[in-house]
Amino acid sequence: MLGEERVRLSYPPRIRLRLRPRSIRGRVTALVGLLAMLLLVPSFVLAGVLAHQALTNSSWLEARQEATLAAASDRLGHLANPIRSSVPGVDLVQVLAPGHRVIASSAAARGLPPVSMVWPTPQNPQQDVYTCVERHIGCVRISAQRVTPAPGSHVVYAGRPASAQSSTGVIDSIFVTQGAALILLAVATTWKISGRTLRPVEAIRAELAAINVNDLSTRVPEPPGDDEITRLSRTINSTLGRLEHAKTRMERALNQQRRFAADASHELRTPVAGLRAQLEEAQLHPGDTDLNELLEYSLRDVDRLQSIITDLLLLERVGSGAAEPRQHADLAAVVRTEVSRRAEPCIVSLQLSPNVKVNVVNAQIGRVVANLLDNAERHARSEVLIEVRRNDRYAELVVDDDGEGIPEADRERIFERFTRLDPARSRDRGGTGLGLAIARDIVQTHGGTIKADSSPAGGARFVVRLPLAESSQTSRFQTQDSA
Repeated sequence: MLGEERVRLSYPPRIRLRLRPRSIRGRVTALVGLLAMLLLVPSFVLAGVLAHQALTNSSWLEARQEATLAAASDRLGHLANPIRSSVPGVDLVQVLAPGHRVIASSAAARGLPPVSMVWPTPQNPQQDVYTCVERHIGCVRISAQRVTPAPGSHVVYAGRPASAQSSTGVIDSIFVTQGAALILLAVATTWKISGRTLRPVEAIRAELAAINVNDLSTRVPEPPGDDEITRLSRTINSTLGRLEHAKTRMERALNQQRRFAADASHELRTPVAGLRAQLEEAQLHPGDTDLNELLEYSLRDVDRLQSIITDLLLLERVGSGAAEPRQHADLAAVVRTEVSRRAEPCIVSLQLSPNVKVNVVNAQIGRVVANLLDNAERHARSEVLIEVRRNDRYAELVVDDDGEGIPEADRERIFERFTRLDPARSRDRGGTGLGLAIARDIVQTHGGTIKADSSPAGGARFVVRLPLAESSQTSRFQTQDSA
């Protein structure tokens, strides 16, 4: 209805009681406390019941003993009045004649009426009685015993008030105190031991919380021993080590990618800028432009761009680890094929051992040989030497030139992308700066190694080592055995 005022009642938020402890330490302690209660409480209740039963049996036994002694005195005619109790604590003693007439009693029972109306028969001369008839003394435990089997025999009553056995209350108090103490001791011990056991876990948690992605060199503490926590800390440290190693490799790869992108952009920019300058110059001065010369320079720059792009694509394909079919190839035959494809500006000498088989991608290994030949021909003075040989379980390809050589400090750097050593390996001598980098990546993909060294002729030496194919190794071993 219009104008009707609505009132929203707000209720206090519902409070949830968390009865389950949050920590493992609290849960273990609570579980042990519960188990201790489930085990100890019934045990102490049973012990209390047995203690009560033992005290009751002891009370009946003492009462019977006193009744027997009083009956014996009566049979022998030595019954005194008042009767002196011979059993400590059993102070209620009465001797009754037929008709429930008290003829003798102890000092504690003097003046009291018969404490019980039970009259044992000759067939059942002894009976235990629990009665609460007499108000003055309360409930009593009485042993009633006939003096003789004769019909007119006296009956002896001997016992004590049931309320006098306050020792049962003491025993109950002792059991309750012991049970509570044992439960508290179990809880406190579990809390202490679990805290000490889980302390390394807390240290591991604190160290992990302090570790950030920028610094993975920190390790969690490893407690002594070989328990689950120690194995956990070792596993965490091993995982951190792998993460640190992966992070280092990733950073190195990213740095290489950044340098590669910068170098590639620079290498591509140079021919593009030259080509653009020539075309703009021809556009501004078409009458002064030699078309053949322009086309020659333009095609040269285009060729350089095409070579750089082709090498970049090959590097990307090799670096991606894409699986390509491999087959057994004779390394000497691969070298002969690559040498035959070029018009050599210098003499190429071959020293090729036959039947050196490798399991490779033919096109890629051919590219390795071609790149090493290109590099050697660019820097050789007069001669290039190529050698194929077997060295233990490896096939070795050695390419020597008699050029200026490579300084020892630069023998690792030359395998980096777009690396040229000035002034000898400058851009005007050709090449994209990717040939040796491509050769290294292909060789490493095939499980081999490549290194630069000095040649006996004074120039550079490149040594490629590739694993021998299994059939080649088997034939080699068979040849040695037959020899």
